[in-house]
Amino acid sequence: MFSFLGIYALHRRTAVYSGSVIDVFARLGVSEEAVRSTLARMVKRTLLTRYRRGRKVYFGLTAHAADVLEDGRRRVWETGAVNRDWNGTWTVVGFSLPDSRRSTRHDLRSRLIWNGFGLLQSGLWIAPGTKDVTGILASLDLGDHVTVLTASAFKPTEAADLVRKAFDIEQIARRYRSFLAQWDVPRPLPEAPDDLTRQLLLHTDWLQLVRQDPHLPAEQLPEDWPAIRAEQVFHTLARDYEQPAAKLAAAVLDELEL
Repeated sequence: MFSFLGIYALHRRTAVYSGSVIDVFARLGVSEEAVRSTLARMVKRTLLTRYRRGRKVYFGLTAHAADVLEDGRRRVWETGAVNRDWNGTWTVVGFSLPDSRRSTRHDLRSRLIWNGFGLLQSGLWIAPGTKDVTGILASLDLGDHVTVLTASAFKPTEAADLVRKAFDIEQIARRYRSFLAQWDVPRPLPEAPDDLTRQLLLHTDWLQLVRQDPHLPAEQLPEDWPAIRAEQVFHTLARDYEQPAAKLAAAVLDELEL
């Protein structure tokens, strides 16, 4: 759903008829019930707003959803799969929360992982580069329970040691190899009904990859790092699918000008 909204709703002052969203997701094998349930949950989470016109219900993005989707767009199109601009610094976040705040601890860990942090040791997380963590910590009410620093590695510690301890390089590589096995072929997903379906699946697979990738320094990665090839494949296929998918979407989607 985020891939669909990021492509066909972000930066457009429109709302989309629920029936046409159902038609799009039917191409992906998603049931009407599942689509309606997802839309309802997104309304409850202040990601979508309902607009009624007669018997039809349209869904438009909230400002919160636009911010989330814009962050995803930057990760997909601007950040890149490999960090070639690292200056040797690390952002360090340390925290200690009592068991009574277990849910807050879980939320904080999830936000840190989403923003490229890895667990170096108990309660101590690191990410390459200088990161503004204000947004990560907002609304969690951590007070004195958290400390944020920027740091550099000094001997006997090497940057390679930090990468090895805090990040599972092989697991990240496996995810990119899995993507290549699916998409780096002469005709990806021949069983898919059309290029709109392929476009949504491609963007979803790629967004899942980059949201789990800590964007580690290129000099600390193997020369044959699979993310490089995977990124090339994504960009090529995204361009190939863009126009035919847009034509199909225009024929299916019923939109309301806002």
